[in-house]
Amino acid sequence: MVGIPPSGEGSRWAIEARGLGKRYRRRWAVRDCSFRVPAGVVCGLVGSNGAGKSTLLNMAAGITRPTGGSLRLFGTPVAEAGVPARCAFLAQDKPLFPRFTVEDHLRMGEELNPRWDREVATRIVRSGKLPLHARAGALSGGQRSRVALALAFGKRPDLLLLDEPLAELDPLAAHEIAGLLMSEAAEQGTTVVMSSHQLSDVSTMCDYLLAVADGRLRLAGEVDALLSAHSLVTGARLVDGVPPEIARHTVVESRVVGRQFTGLIRPEGPVEGDWRTGEPTLEEVLLAYLRSPGAPPLITADARPGDLDDAPEVAA
Repeated sequence: MVGIPPSGEGSRWAIEARGLGKRYRRRWAVRDCSFRVPAGVVCGLVGSNGAGKSTLLNMAAGITRPTGGSLRLFGTPVAEAGVPARCAFLAQDKPLFPRFTVEDHLRMGEELNPRWDREVATRIVRSGKLPLHARAGALSGGQRSRVALALAFGKRPDLLLLDEPLAELDPLAAHEIAGLLMSEAAEQGTTVVMSSHQLSDVSTMCDYLLAVADGRLRLAGEVDALLSAHSLVTGARLVDGVPPEIARHTVVESRVVGRQFTGLIRPEGPVEGDWRTGEPTLEEVLLAYLRSPGAPPLITADARPGDLDDAPEVAA
C-alpha cells in the first residue's frame, strides 16, 4: 500500500497538477492546467458557472478521472491507495440522508473512517446547538452545512475540498459557517480548497487563489503576490486605444469612461507620464482576468511547477 509521505518535499505541496485536463466527448471542461497549492493554506477556486471549478475538485477528490496530465496530492498520484483517506470532499448540495438523525450521521462517519475524531465532529455539531436526535431532512440550510462540515472535519483530512460551501445560505448562516470553517481549519492545520463565485467570500477567507475561465487557469498564487504584481492606472484619455506609455506594460484590461482612461496592468518598470497608479483590489484583479480571456495568465513562482516554462513567473 502506497501512502502519502508524512514529510519532505512531497508533502510541501497539497496539490500539484501538470497539464491536467478533462474532456467530455468534444468539450474540454478543464484543459492544460498546471499549478500547485502549498500545504496549510486556504485556497479559493474562483470562476463563473461552468468554468471548470467542480471538475477540478472532483478530479482532486478522485471522483473523476482526468483525460490527460498528472495530479498529485502531497506528492502521491491521486489514484494511489491511501490518498482518499487523507482527503475529504463536500459537494455543493451537502448530501445527507434526510431520515438519518444528526447522531446517525456521526455514527456513520465513525464506522466509515479509520481516523475518525468523534470529539471534533461532536464539538462542531454542539457549537451550533443542534439536537443529536434531529433528522437531517428537518434542518435548515445552515444546520445541514454544519453537520456536513462536522463529517468532513471528523475525518481528520489533510486536504478538505469544498464545492460552493456557502452557496444558498442566508447572510447570517454564511457568516457563521465561514467562521466555523476558518477556525477548524486553523486548529487542525487542514489545507482547504473551496470553490466560490462570490468574490467577497474569497477576499475575506483565502490567502491563496486559483482562478479559471473556460476550463483554463487564469491566475494562481498567493493573494498578496498576485495583488502586488498589478497596478491600476488612471488618467486623461488623450488618444484612441491604449496610450503608448501604458502599452509598454502587460495590459490585462482597459476601459474608457468619458475622458478618463483606466487600465489594469502588470508593470514592467516605472509608469511614465501623468498617470495615477495604485494597487487594485482582489475583486478588480479577478474580474479583469475573467473578463479578458486574451490577457496572458499569471502564475506566481510559488504556484508554478518547476519544470514549466510556458507561463509568466513572478516572485511570490
